Amino acid sequence: MNNRCCCSPWGAPVRAIKISMLRWCALISLLILPRLVLADAPPWMHAAASAPLPAHDEKTNAVLLYEERNVTVQSADKIKTQVRVVYKILRPGGREYGIVHASFHWGEKINNLHGWCIPVQGKDYEVKDKEAVEIALPHVEGSDLVNDVRTKLLQIPAADPGAVVGYEYEMEEQPLVLQDVWYVQREVPVRESHFNLQLPPGWAYKASWLNYTEIKPTEAGSQIQWSVTDVQAIREESQMPPFDGITGQMILSYFPQGGTSPKVFTSWKEMGSWYETLISGRRDASSQIKQQVSALTASATTQLEKMRALAQFVQNQIRYVAIELGIGGFQPHAAPEVFSHRYGDCKDKATLMSSMLSQIGVDSYYVVINSERGSVTAQTPANAYTFDHVVLAIKLPAGVQETFSASVQHPKLGTLLYFDPTDELTPLGQISGSLQANYGLLVTPDGGELVELPRQPSSMNSVQRTGKLALDPAGTLTGEVTEMRLGDRAWAERWRIRNVTKDSDRIKPVEDVLAGSLSLFQITKASMLNFNQTDKPFGFQYAFEAPNYAKDAGGLLLVRPRVLGVKASPIMETKEPRKFPVEFEGPSRDTDVFDITIPAGYMVDDVPPPVDADYDFASYHAKTEVQGNVIHYTRTFEVKELSVPVARTGDLKMFYRIIAGDERNTVILKSPPKP
Repeated sequence: MNNRCCCSPWGAPVRAIKISMLRWCALISLLILPRLVLADAPPWMHAAASAPLPAHDEKTNAVLLYEERNVTVQSADKIKTQVRVVYKILRPGGREYGIVHASFHWGEKINNLHGWCIPVQGKDYEVKDKEAVEIALPHVEGSDLVNDVRTKLLQIPAADPGAVVGYEYEMEEQPLVLQDVWYVQREVPVRESHFNLQLPPGWAYKASWLNYTEIKPTEAGSQIQWSVTDVQAIREESQMPPFDGITGQMILSYFPQGGTSPKVFTSWKEMGSWYETLISGRRDASSQIKQQVSALTASATTQLEKMRALAQFVQNQIRYVAIELGIGGFQPHAAPEVFSHRYGDCKDKATLMSSMLSQIGVDSYYVVINSERGSVTAQTPANAYTFDHVVLAIKLPAGVQETFSASVQHPKLGTLLYFDPTDELTPLGQISGSLQANYGLLVTPDGGELVELPRQPSSMNSVQRTGKLALDPAGTLTGEVTEMRLGDRAWAERWRIRNVTKDSDRIKPVEDVLAGSLSLFQITKASMLNFNQTDKPFGFQYAFEAPNYAKDAGGLLLVRPRVLGVKASPIMETKEPRKFPVEFEGPSRDTDVFDITIPAGYMVDDVPPPVDADYDFASYHAKTEVQGNVIHYTRTFEVKELSVPVARTGDLKMFYRIIAGDERNTVILKSPPKP
């Protein structure tokens, strides 16, 4: 569910290069053609190149030999940072580390960007700042038009296996908050990394560590230095937790002389108070907003009906566009501005929704959250760089009797209903799987509070598939199938075809389901159900014909009762031991019911045994029965937990193997005796 709209990270500092970014950079590298210059690499780079390599295996594409960040805090409004980095490329896949990217926003400036290569043979190469290409921040919708976060890209020449590449640059920053994040772990092993801090006289700092043993700094006057050596890599695994939730990092806060500043906070409560100042007055309603609320709620007879009408308006009539210039990365636009323009980002849509709710006497609160569950945990220190999305916590009026899966009881505020105004495909009363059991900052006039959002029952995220099918003596299977989808399962298909106009393209999901289970098939008809009614299950109804579905085996017909749908997974079938938990998108409960009428005269000779695999994290139950001339197959696949710890991955492997076995099972039919 990573394609939901969300805001970009709030003015995030230059972070560890992530795998996805590296691959993206590799795709555009052909557009960056630097001019080759022969020039000696600096001494600090040659010194790193001659150092022993950190521990690594034969699959390691590159290693980080040296990193140095020199941060000089000159005042509350000016910070200078010098960055030096050296990689050694070991395999062809490591060439992407020869592409430098340095991100910056309106209050930052990148100076003196240089790159060098020490090739395996021959002279050193240099590439200078003037060869860099400046682009909009990738992976952010509309960033080329309305986002002032930019990225400088510089391609280092001859970045081939065996070569050593390095770069340096300086950043001048007008900080929005007096915080920084140092990532000590990367996707590659680290030989040595240093963070050097210089503060003005009388200033202080606080260092908080996450996912890493605390490192004590060495201090000499105003100079403070942290160093790490021989840090293990974080290697990508399928369905692993998000990078920010597992990587070792240090969160630094800087305190001016006197100890207080509107730009610094050390607790979630203080951060909430800081954010409360940013949103002050932003939800004040204009006369136009008041008129719109009156029109939308005129026919509603209850508060809940009014809330739903407002929710549908903000979700569907306010277009998602991220206007994040300057402080706009943190601060929402005023509600009247969002309403008049009819567009805004997640903060803006939440602001307008909150403003409209207030007109019907309903209070609501901002919840600042990360769109990837697991990026923020209960142990995460307060910092402004960990969130990328904003939703609302709506205080349900006393007269609302309906129970919602997305609501919780707050000890002070009463019943809070979480709602995402940006997610136009998830109705009021529900939240997406990525938000469930996710931690967010609840912002109230009393400050901030890190809260865990509720987890919905697995039955609210499901695919319910039923098929009425018939088999002929030639082995051709025909029939009709109805599948209804709830929750994220419905969201995924609605999102997938939301902009599709051709009817032939709208049945592509049906083709994918059939292609995943049948070698030959033809769709004879297909239609959608409840595409625009997001408060109802979304569905497909389709009919198909599958030649040679049943296989002839010397006068016997072998029929697979599990006609459609694949629940088995090869995720655990790897040689390397698992290092991180396996993350599910959310609780789910899928069911399949297939009735297959067999040809006249044929007899059932054997059926597969029932399958019952029940674990605390998931369960699978399947059964094949014969009722007259009908093979009746039912199965239920349920995900109960959000993740499987490493210690239980052996059970997960066995679980998927049991499912794979059932999905291959066949019913054996005897042909009628010859006259």
